[in-house]
Amino acid sequence: MSGAPSRVFIARMSGLAVFDPHGDQVGRARDVVVVFRTGRLAPLVVGLVVEVPGRRRVFLPMTRVTSVDTGQVIMTGVVNMRRFEPRSAETLVLAELLDRTVTLRDGSGTVVVEDVAMSQQRTRDWVVTKLFVRRPTQTGGLGGRLRRRGESFLVDADQVVGLSLDTTGQGAANLLASLESLKAADLADVIHDLSPKRRVEVAAALDDDKLADVLEELPEDDQVQILTQLANERAADVLEAMEPDDAADLLSELPAETAEHLLQLMEPEEAAPLRRLLAYDEDTAGGLMTSEPVILAPDATIAEALAVVRRAEISPALAASVFVCRPPLETPTGRFLGLVHIQRMLREPPHAPVGGIIDKDIGALTPDTTLGALTRFLATYNLVSAPIADEDGHLLGAVTVDDVLDHMLPDDWREDDGPHDGPQDGTDGPAVTDEREEVRRGS
Repeated sequence: MSGAPSRVFIARMSGLAVFDPHGDQVGRARDVVVVFRTGRLAPLVVGLVVEVPGRRRVFLPMTRVTSVDTGQVIMTGVVNMRRFEPRSAETLVLAELLDRTVTLRDGSGTVVVEDVAMSQQRTRDWVVTKLFVRRPTQTGGLGGRLRRRGESFLVDADQVVGLSLDTTGQGAANLLASLESLKAADLADVIHDLSPKRRVEVAAALDDDKLADVLEELPEDDQVQILTQLANERAADVLEAMEPDDAADLLSELPAETAEHLLQLMEPEEAAPLRRLLAYDEDTAGGLMTSEPVILAPDATIAEALAVVRRAEISPALAASVFVCRPPLETPTGRFLGLVHIQRMLREPPHAPVGGIIDKDIGALTPDTTLGALTRFLATYNLVSAPIADEDGHLLGAVTVDDVLDHMLPDDWREDDGPHDGPQDGTDGPAVTDEREEVRRGS
């Protein structure tokens, strides 16, 4: 590994591009896997967690890494495309060691780990050699109200105690800082791979809006585990920030008394649509719909409609159509008049009213429409969302195609490895897996 730096700080590696010897990008580094050894031997770095196309995280043995620096990672050989699953003896540096409180062997107290450095030895093995740590924030001044950030410094990894122990009350600030650029779906993948305890700690450190976005991307078991570990008031705030259909789905997985308690803690105007959604069977249009599609009055201009669907918080599926209704414009609305496709709006003058370009061929479905009939409706009219109205013609909400797919796929589809179980070159998987085992046994 000639020319490689003698020390690499792992937090700075998050997101680094990983290239093969031909210069083609394989993926991006997301974490480093280490194994703690007996005595005071330095933790052995056994590999990297690399995110490859398709948001799949795979294991890349350090024996395949030929160069690591602050700008890129170069590898050789092939990549086993089996989804990475940490083993009991393995520890993820960014996910599990950052923010960990450890004790200095010199007796000067405890410190918090802010970064971890690895170095390559003469044997060509990579080991953890240094920790960048910070002393706990100190209070002082009048009444102890003033807070001063503790000093930060480098320390040898063998000069601390507790790095390999599962601590309680571990923070998540430094981990989240290293993952700041990730989208909600990618952050959900990271959180899903954590231990249950660490998963709750990291999720609780997110703000309400970010946590709501992440919960919508997690499997149901993870959602329930995280939400039920939050304080009830915080859980209610997060539910308010979620999309109504996702929040209703999550509430339906909770015990009835827990769900009702959270609904009572929510603002009445936020809880009301969730109560309506919970009244429908999950296999019907009512059980799948969101109560917050884009709704405008018929005299709204196309320019106004385009400004609304341009908002970042509106999903692409909901932004594809505007539902035109008589006031009131909150669900359940006044009489539903029809929908307008965004593509049609782009072909019309900005000052024209949306009521003049309604698609007359598209009617509304009822909330008891079955999943099969709903799917055929979307396919027949090439739609990505379908209006749902009651028998009096009041719009209740809309079902988007992504929610239909989510419901039709197996419950564990987010964890399914799919058709990419084997290595990138088509060779069988065990060869690379065995190499990973050999690295561990060699420690």
